[in-house]
Amino acid sequence: MKDPFELTDSDTEPGVSQSTQLMSLAHLEHLNETQREAVESIDGPLLVLAGAGTGKTRVLTTRIAHILMQGKAHPGQMLAVTFTNKAAWEMRERVSALVSRPVEGWWVGTFHHLGARLLRYHAEAVGLTPNFTILDQDDQVRLVKQFMDIHEIDDRRFPARSVAGYIQRWKDRGLMPDRVTMNEGADLDDGRILNLYRDYQVRLQQVNAADFGDLLLLCIELFQTQPEILGRYQSQFRYILVDEYQDTNVSQYLWLRLLAQSHKNICCVGDDDQSIYSWRGAEVGNILRFEEDFPGAKTVRLERNYRSTPHILAAASGLIAHNEDRLGKTLWTDVNDGEPVRVRGIWDGEEEARAVGEEIEALHSNGHKLNEIAVLVRAGFQTREFEERLITIGLPYRVIGGPRFYERQEVRDAVAYLRVIAQPDDDLAFERIVNLPKRGIGQATLQPIHMLARAEGISLTRAVTKLIETDEIKPKPRKTLSDLLLDFERWRGLVVMAPHAELAGTVLDESGYTEMWKLSKAPEASGRLDNLKELVAALEDFESLAAFLEHVSLVMENEDNLVEDKVNLMTLHGAKGLEFLTVFLPGWEEGLFPHQRSLDDGGTGGLEEERRLAYVGLTRARERAIVSFAANRRIYGNWQSAVPSRFVDELPKDNIVIESAQGLYEGSASGFDGLEDGGTFFSNAGAWRARRRGRTVTLRDADTYPHERNIPEGGYDVGERIFHQKFGYGRILSIDGEKLEIAFEKAGTKKVMMSFVEAL
Repeated sequence: MKDPFELTDSDTEPGVSQSTQLMSLAHLEHLNETQREAVESIDGPLLVLAGAGTGKTRVLTTRIAHILMQGKAHPGQMLAVTFTNKAAWEMRERVSALVSRPVEGWWVGTFHHLGARLLRYHAEAVGLTPNFTILDQDDQVRLVKQFMDIHEIDDRRFPARSVAGYIQRWKDRGLMPDRVTMNEGADLDDGRILNLYRDYQVRLQQVNAADFGDLLLLCIELFQTQPEILGRYQSQFRYILVDEYQDTNVSQYLWLRLLAQSHKNICCVGDDDQSIYSWRGAEVGNILRFEEDFPGAKTVRLERNYRSTPHILAAASGLIAHNEDRLGKTLWTDVNDGEPVRVRGIWDGEEEARAVGEEIEALHSNGHKLNEIAVLVRAGFQTREFEERLITIGLPYRVIGGPRFYERQEVRDAVAYLRVIAQPDDDLAFERIVNLPKRGIGQATLQPIHMLARAEGISLTRAVTKLIETDEIKPKPRKTLSDLLLDFERWRGLVVMAPHAELAGTVLDESGYTEMWKLSKAPEASGRLDNLKELVAALEDFESLAAFLEHVSLVMENEDNLVEDKVNLMTLHGAKGLEFLTVFLPGWEEGLFPHQRSLDDGGTGGLEEERRLAYVGLTRARERAIVSFAANRRIYGNWQSAVPSRFVDELPKDNIVIESAQGLYEGSASGFDGLEDGGTFFSNAGAWRARRRGRTVTLRDADTYPHERNIPEGGYDVGERIFHQKFGYGRILSIDGEKLEIAFEKAGTKKVMMSFVEAL
């Protein structure tokens, strides 16, 4: 039987085989009008702007099948690029199903997979042999370490993993060492890291190896220096198709553009409104300038959504419309209206976690599957309160995209310090942190300690106590261990004197552990510091250090792997590509979301990416989306008045319903008066700042903020009786700046902000 993918010169139409002409076009019948337009626009550059839930995968796979079935190319003449191996596998399966036979011989895979495949054929041209080794991240870090001493790079300021990260970012931008500008290179440890990069590349070639960045970078070098090889692949790949184009970095962009320059039959599918990975090298400009890169390019917008309700789509579209740097599209659906997006104002972060937990309980009792519920947070440390709440009410959960809070490396390290303070004979904890941060305590030092501990049946700390009185250990590590034991004794003395949260902060600071992460240039360092701050804050909820450590142990044992139905906790970044019936979006406050660090580092571009992140969060929901913000939030142990996010302000009022505690933002159960009168949350942020300076704020200044409060000229006094809108009457126990500790008559002892109480 004749191969339907075979190209012949005797076809009735150029490039179309007779057998293909007889094949049915049934594969097009399941497409809507714009989807079909994207599939049938075969020749020339094509940009498919595919909004969330618009069926981009269906379009991409059907387009590949259509090209094959029309006889425009055989499988070996097609290049399809995805971002994950899973996506590549699904693409193969879907295309094979559409053409009713296995599709063999075509080039489909991730950028790295395809780059490696190509390099194997031409390894000699870049100084390698075809059997070259591909280094993983750990191998790369180990090789970097070998050069750090040579180049006198301080591993405390620039850990090896951070240096490897700089090298990777250069490669993501398509920069060999000789193309890194002198100014840029000099900014990193006076040029030492750039010099290390040069030596690193030479060494890779010497050991016949390439790292992941090289898989594309060396291809680019190959194409630019060997035009005949480039021409061969330009001729071979008649059609190029790219998924998630908005997530491509500069190196990936250059690789694709070089291959497509001859025939220009390139189809890129993506969504500029979902470009949220600039921190790992993604360049939104790649998709924004597609029409400039490929003059005459056609753009097809997929706007019909098959996932979410009209209210959710309208809210998301109204929000993202505030971005200026975008190509523009508006999602719509023909399903019924569904529920409006709920925007919930809450007194504090702890109540926010309780409210989310209670609603999940209610949904679950009504038959809602837990795995169809997601809580999407901006920063990883935010999951802790929700984890604690779900554990308290007995609902199983999973943290997607990372470990649970108390399983995170830095949290485990910090808890290990506290365990040794509480229990000096805790060998596992002691061994974990004895050289964290690095103190020069290696295996040579630990070996005699372990031998003595085993011989006498004592703990490691007791063995150390004995050995530091001898010469069994070299003088320098002996002095280090002696100082460490003295530190632990001093910290134990603080247990009965200082609040345990304060003690934890002291331990982490004085041990050098916090400083280690402050000095680290690793991309994850700031997040790890945030988690440490959140851990210290968490201790305030417990009566004692022992109670906290017991709680952690119980939490770690809470996971039931046999339960499949679990609530999903994850960051907004981790949620991209997923969907759920119900989505909770907590923490929509200025500084938290949009995140202050993104605003400081990225300016307008950073703000627009944060808004795209909010758009991604909303469009994960199929039926129900609940946004919440707190008036008062404890950030790393300090209670702060929180200003609602500007994104709350930007949600179209026709598509949201506002809920609020009585008295909060002048709200009621039915909504906010300020919004009904045309006021906004964010535009009146000055009222909040004024309140924190101590002047009276009236409702004429800010309709959406708390009831008028007259803060006394001299502030409040300890023992003074006050009234709080939520907690009722109480008496002030202590004053710490703007934070009051109050013994309420019915609600117990609480810490609240001064601006939320009234003098009697």
